[in-house]
Amino acid sequence: MRQRFEQQLSLNVFPIVEVEFPRKDRHQLTRLLKGLHYLFTHKELSEKVFSILEDKIVGDKKSTGRLGMSLWEILVLSCVKLNLNVDYDFLLDQANYHNLLRAMLGVALRDGSQGKVYQLQTVIDNVDLLDVATLDKINQVVVEAGHQVVKKNLAIEASSHLSLHIRGDSYVLESDVSFPTDLKLLGASGRKILDLLLKLESLSGHRQLKALNKKWNKAFRTSSEIHRKKGKNYWERLVKSVDSYLKVARRIVDKSEQTLSTLLAATTLDKKIILLLKEQQVFLQHLTKHIDLVERRILKGETIPHSEKIFSIFEEHVEWISKGKAGKPVELGHRHLIYSDQYNFILHQKVLVGQTDKEVGLEQGKKIAQLYGTSCYVFASLSYDRGFYSLPAKKELSKIYNRVIMPKPGKKTRAEQQEESEKEYIALRHKHSGVEANINSLEHTGLGKCRNKGLDKFKNYAALGVVAHNIGNLGKWLLLLEKQEKNSIKKKPKKAA
Repeated sequence: MRQRFEQQLSLNVFPIVEVEFPRKDRHQLTRLLKGLHYLFTHKELSEKVFSILEDKIVGDKKSTGRLGMSLWEILVLSCVKLNLNVDYDFLLDQANYHNLLRAMLGVALRDGSQGKVYQLQTVIDNVDLLDVATLDKINQVVVEAGHQVVKKNLAIEASSHLSLHIRGDSYVLESDVSFPTDLKLLGASGRKILDLLLKLESLSGHRQLKALNKKWNKAFRTSSEIHRKKGKNYWERLVKSVDSYLKVARRIVDKSEQTLSTLLAATTLDKKIILLLKEQQVFLQHLTKHIDLVERRILKGETIPHSEKIFSIFEEHVEWISKGKAGKPVELGHRHLIYSDQYNFILHQKVLVGQTDKEVGLEQGKKIAQLYGTSCYVFASLSYDRGFYSLPAKKELSKIYNRVIMPKPGKKTRAEQQEESEKEYIALRHKHSGVEANINSLEHTGLGKCRNKGLDKFKNYAALGVVAHNIGNLGKWLLLLEKQEKNSIKKKPKKAA
């Protein structure tokens, strides 16, 4: 059973509403916690956020049983992990010993004693519960709340429309995988199968698996070192070593197939054994595939089509992306598309799987207007870079946005040259570079490399990073507003006696 959050104030607990924040602290955690504090203490916002969290985490579950981690604690710890770009051990240390964070979690005690202690597995199990749909809804609430704070900072009436200059761009959110070569992927596939065969050794009846494991490691090292160092008679030596390498690989395939046929024929198997066999089947497919690829490429001299390759046996969804950046010829992961405004709030995000910028510019540009509507906003402009250019998309988006900045690559017509030489066009195009600052901020607060495994977790990770960024930006605007209010009080003239 999970609850929203209920502080037992009678038990010496420090109330979240009374938490105070240092005004001169420039650390990103302070800004994040300030933004979270604003969401918690404003009734309308907290109701929206908790309703979204309940729909996902609680759902139709029975309201009985042991108390789980509260919805508020899940949100706070999830955002802190991404905002600080830390692992679970560091997050656990912060949750148990960082006074300001514990106060925001609602577990700090007035007398300074320890109070609630979080356990590592509890944190791991709860932090990843939020999915993309839930996080996108929370993000919209945060952005709209942030825009209200912006209006206060800029002395704009709350009921008036806020003019938005939106900037769209993508970058590569990398997966936590090593650089792939077919020899390395072949070696990893065989190593995983041997590890599983050793766990099933007593049931399969295979002998000398440890000796085979040593032969496999030696064959892999020999081939990879020849490939790395090159040298005299490089190709002849590589072909000879790879031929021996593949012979050992085929022995592993034979043993794996024998184990699968023997054990799968058994009527009674433990659940753990069944899981090991299923895992073994997956890696057997990878091993068989890479035996074929290595044989064709090195022994037969074929060129392997890009469509036949995979780039990680553990993260099969990973894409090979080459954007032509200096120092980064190739990145392994997925494009992460974001839309930010001039106030540095990220309005929308999407992980692109097997899609390019050009294919999604129109659809996602329309999505912004659908999400935020025209009742509170004026969509003054939408800017892209050259990679998004599409004339039909530009015409459609011009019906929604007052100005669409979508530079055309290559030769331009006279009308296009005239449009791109206008002062307003040039000014908005220059301002588009602000999205690069938002991307840099995301990359330094968790979204440079995704540590989660699997495509669904990858997408969740990206969405959570955007939510954490926006809550931190909300906190930044709140601290700025407090500073302005404090300065205005100081500047008020004293009344004459």
